[in-house]
Amino acid sequence: MYILKIKGTAKIPDYVQLRDDNFTLLAYFRVDRPEKALSKAGLGEKESEIIQLIHQMPYGKIQKLDL
Repeated sequence: MYILKIKGTAKIPDYVQLRDDNFTLLAYFRVDRPEKALSKAGLGEKESEIIQLIHQMPYGKIQKLDL
């Protein structure tokens, strides 16, 4: 699974994309509201780890997510 953090503009907020190994989009959510999207993607139990990673990672970089 891969994670990508996207910088928003003045009207568009920052977003995060979660993609599988084939780069199929699994989840797309705002940085400030990840809880519901992570639950829907089946990652609710890893929520705190993923949120911490999101806040640390730079914008525009694809990062492998090993859970």
